[in-house]
Amino acid sequence: MAIGRRQFICAFGGGAVAWPFGASAQLPDVPAVGILHIGAPFIYDLSGLRQGLKDSGYIEGQSVAIEYRWANNDAHRLPALASDLIHRRVAVIVALTSGPAVLAAKAATNTIPIVFGYGGDPVEAGLVASLNRPGGNVTGITSLSGELGGKQLGLLHELLPVATRFAILINPNNPGTESLSRDAQSAATADGLQFEVLKATTSGEIDAAFGRLVAEHVDGLLITTDTLFADRRPQLITLSARYALAAIYPFRTYTEAGGLMSYGPDLADRDRQVGFYVGRILKGESPSELPVMRATKFEFAINKQTAKTFGLAIPDKLLALADEVIE
Repeated sequence: MAIGRRQFICAFGGGAVAWPFGASAQLPDVPAVGILHIGAPFIYDLSGLRQGLKDSGYIEGQSVAIEYRWANNDAHRLPALASDLIHRRVAVIVALTSGPAVLAAKAATNTIPIVFGYGGDPVEAGLVASLNRPGGNVTGITSLSGELGGKQLGLLHELLPVATRFAILINPNNPGTESLSRDAQSAATADGLQFEVLKATTSGEIDAAFGRLVAEHVDGLLITTDTLFADRRPQLITLSARYALAAIYPFRTYTEAGGLMSYGPDLADRDRQVGFYVGRILKGESPSELPVMRATKFEFAINKQTAKTFGLAIPDKLLALADEVIE
């Protein structure tokens, strides 16, 4: 499967950061933006969002205040956190990465503008009426990650040309995973490959899934975009190494942390676009008239050292396609 050299939309993770867990300091006479996120602050880098705000003329702590609400991977907390942002009278709510977060925000208000950074199909999820004319109070940036399943499987099969058994690991609580699974399943069927969908919602279920993969002699694994998996990135990479199970991940940060390969959007760039949209809304534009933008930058990364540890030789074709090769 030939995939041209691209850039991407994803910067998930990074090191520990010092973002507030609750409200930021109140600033007089400046608008407030609420950040609603299903994850925890230590796994998500908001520098792209801040850059987008800056590009549109807003600097945190000076011309805009930011209220942070982190659910720490407990989706049941999202409705209350969304309601709290509304109570704080934020001008815009930003929901990044998670389908449950933007759905909770949409359920909480039909008047406060909501800007999402979402990997799934926002029309299919019922977030907007259409990409070009969102309608209502919701718009944002989508990477339509459901369309990436076939590409990720193709890259993994290029690495393992004689392999026949592949699987995908999803969090069934993530509404964006169904389309990605369908795309990968369709690609596997077209190539005559066996393909299985495994589900995990906890660390224990991730362990059990890998045990099943090994028992069934699966050759390669796709890890889907999900905050749960990002939070448990070390566990996934460790299990893959323990069983020498070739895996492709959704973001470059997995590969930088020791994962074998990654292909997906560059979240930092996507978040920059989200921040810029927030700035436009703060200046008076309506989300109903701002079309949902599609991410256009994607990146393919290979960890050559991990491949060596697995006893895998990276084909020259893949090395030529890679945007980054980690030695």
